[in-house]
Amino acid sequence: MTDVPYRVEKPWGYELIWARTDRYVGKILHIEPGHCLSLQYHNLKDETLYVLHGEIIFRVKDGDVLREIRMVEGDGYHVTPHTVHQMEAVTPADLLEASTPELDDVVRLQDRYGRV
Repeated sequence: MTDVPYRVEKPWGYELIWARTDRYVGKILHIEPGHCLSLQYHNLKDETLYVLHGEIIFRVKDGDVLREIRMVEGDGYHVTPHTVHQMEAVTPADLLEASTPELDDVVRLQDRYGRV
């Protein structure tokens, strides 16, 4: 395993991976205002998000509809495998993510930064 903590630069901000084992991963996601992560889902990864600071729009597919949920400090959401979701920062936002260890399990459906 890689020594922690370590930072991973992203076009929307960065991830600070502060815990990584064969059973779980802990991250802080920092998202700059107006930027968003891919519209995505995971085949295996199970994650729970908690807003530490700021405000985001959390999008989650509910049937055929992409529902928008405003989330602020203290709000959380459990993302199960195969759930289509996306996060966009309204203000500078820091989110705590606790997940299973499948870091590369990302299926991008849309990405404004051209990633596949």
